[in-house]
Amino acid sequence: MMMRASLAILGLLAAEPCLAQTEAARPVPPAGRPIDPAAQGWSVTVGAAPILTPMWQGSRDMALSIFPDLRINYKDAIFASIPDGLGWNAVNRDGWKAGPLAKMRFGRDEDRGGSPFLITGSSDALRGMGNIAAAAELGGFVEKRFGSWRARVELRRGFGGHEGVIADTALTYRTRAGRAIVSIGPRATIASKAFIDTYFGIDTAQSRRTGLRTYAASGGVLSYGIGGSVLRPINRRSAVTLFTGLDRLGDAAGDSPLIRERGRRMQFTLGLGYGYRFRL
Repeated sequence: MMMRASLAILGLLAAEPCLAQTEAARPVPPAGRPIDPAAQGWSVTVGAAPILTPMWQGSRDMALSIFPDLRINYKDAIFASIPDGLGWNAVNRDGWKAGPLAKMRFGRDEDRGGSPFLITGSSDALRGMGNIAAAAELGGFVEKRFGSWRARVELRRGFGGHEGVIADTALTYRTRAGRAIVSIGPRATIASKAFIDTYFGIDTAQSRRTGLRTYAASGGVLSYGIGGSVLRPINRRSAVTLFTGLDRLGDAAGDSPLIRERGRRMQFTLGLGYGYRFRL
């Protein structure tokens, strides 16, 4: 029963678009109230989030989109959403959480380049680069909470649009300010050559179409920066979340002529989410 429910959730979430085609925006913090570790049964959070973000990762052009947000949780064991993926807290004790994780990275379109929920914004910087198909990313995560701090590492391997390996790391400090919950901390993403070359490399055919010189990317630090959010409960079932982030592309991606001539290494994101949670 649990396996069938998990597969159904994955199918539902895979039908929704991602927040940005190559994670120009970092994952949106939960829009609803935090999950109670003692919660029983299934809970669903529905909401929406207007987000100001680069058109694509590395873009100098900004875009405004309004994203739907759907999150499904079973107790403090199974979680599913587009930003967080489908995961299982197989280990969940003494401040530790760890388990398998699956995420979907939607493709990059050379004409649109950005969100399928685009309200305003445009970019022609990707013309001639070709499209990148969607990719499934399978792997796992480890998380440790100590006091007001949380450290988390995710490691995933892509299948489809890219065949690379990507690791997300974050250290987050969380505190309360009145009724609000404030979170802030540094983060970094490390990726293999296969991943970075897919999104930032330029082969001979792309060079002819774009006029950019060829570039073979290496693996390394994809991006590093800081992110923060303020979650303010409205009542027992709903909350609003203001979130922002500032990230800089690492040398492996930032040295690409695509970024040097048509993009920007500094990436800024600002969004406001609303979520309403109910139990099944």
